Amino acid sequence: MSATFIIPQAERERLLANGRLSAAGEDLDPLPVVKLFTPDANAVWLISELDADDPGIAFGLCDLGLGSPELGFVALAELASVRGSLGLPIERDEHFRPDKPLSAYAAEARAQGRIIA
Repeated sequence: MSATFIIPQAERERLLANGRLSAAGEDLDPLPVVKLFTPDANAVWLISELDADDPGIAFGLCDLGLGSPELGFVALAELASVRGSLGLPIERDEHFRPDKPLSAYAAEARAQGRIIA
């Protein structure tokens, strides 16, 4: 299963556009575009961009459910292979509507020890 199937094309284009701006040196603090989560574990990813040169690499706020969320890069192929405790794959939260930039989610997540979205 390819991770590109869990990110619809329109959202993928927004992620790539953010990645191109970032690669061009733009000072960027976008809204997250996609929220991914494990339905049978506590992991959450708020993805804001895809690498312009390698769209298999995403950037966002990553929370593996261990109490220390952080901003960083993650390989979509790796996410496609993640399974929770019941063996369920990662899902995209179709109801997620971001209301603040990624930095605000990150600050709140550091204070709370988990992503609140």
